[in-house]
Amino acid sequence: MDNQNSLSEIEKLKTHLQSVTLPANLHDKALEQIERINLALKHGGNISQLDITTKYIDWIISLPWDKRTDDNLDVQKAKQILDKNHFGLEKIKTRVMEYLSVIILQKQKAPIGTIHAPSLFFVGLAGTGKTTFAISLAEALGRKFVRIPFGGLSSALDLRGQSKTSPEAEPGMVIRALRRAGSMNPVILLDELDRITPEARAAIMGVLIELLDPGQNNSFTDYFIDYPVDLSQVLFVATANNTNDVATAVLDRLEVIQMPSYTDQEKIMIAKNYVLPQYMKMSGLTEESLKIEDAVWEHLTRPLGFDAGIRTLERTIEGVVRKVALKIVSGQGTSFVINEVNVKEFIG
Repeated sequence: MDNQNSLSEIEKLKTHLQSVTLPANLHDKALEQIERINLALKHGGNISQLDITTKYIDWIISLPWDKRTDDNLDVQKAKQILDKNHFGLEKIKTRVMEYLSVIILQKQKAPIGTIHAPSLFFVGLAGTGKTTFAISLAEALGRKFVRIPFGGLSSALDLRGQSKTSPEAEPGMVIRALRRAGSMNPVILLDELDRITPEARAAIMGVLIELLDPGQNNSFTDYFIDYPVDLSQVLFVATANNTNDVATAVLDRLEVIQMPSYTDQEKIMIAKNYVLPQYMKMSGLTEESLKIEDAVWEHLTRPLGFDAGIRTLERTIEGVVRKVALKIVSGQGTSFVINEVNVKEFIG
């Protein structure tokens, strides 16, 4: 890039900066950086600095500084959403409804105030509905939903970002989640807190304390953005298979909700009323295309022995639906009834 083009890029950066509403002192700080690069380039400075500044400006103008969604404060609608997304689990639903009620009361008094309630922490085996409850919570409030996976997370910098001294630097997962949400008050799922790599656990738990503490999260500093970001309106929800590797100080800021295992009968009800219709709809099958006789469900529920959750059952049903779809497309028929005689053909 020649000098003339570089100066043109700088003018573009200034235009982009003026096109959005930023906190006043962040705007001034960014403009100061642009002027510094401008001066450096006029005196033969390194073009790579322009690339870093361009990346930085792109990030700060893409963050939703002044954007938030309006909360749905209708507790009855919230109950309908929980019932639609979850079969049974009445105690868990009641606990979530109590949590939502506290938020609703707080919002009625201070519409954009900080939420003073411990973040919910769903703990249980795979497939017991932890993530789905977090999604339902977002849907019930009418908020955006974003997931941050902690499985295999190996550095606190993955959460907090890297200083913009190198071209490869970028913001951490928290800031990236805000950008994806396009809102300053999403539900952010901190998923699988028990799967952080052991060597990074202490440092990552330190960042988690800051995220979950109402006294600290109103000025969260990402090393790349290098400006305090107010996360006090974010609703954090966490999940884990167990709490063994979660620091006590983090647990103190979370409200643990233990997810129960499903009985076979509950799984059959969930599969019939939720999972099968969902996969049939996704695959373009009509109600006439596929029917499963009642006697078959036991075979579908335990193909590999007992499983606390419904993930294996979901995969089994997805496989059945795919096989039926292939038979229909291959001209082998237009409707299929799965019974005890032919079930192995479909779950083989």
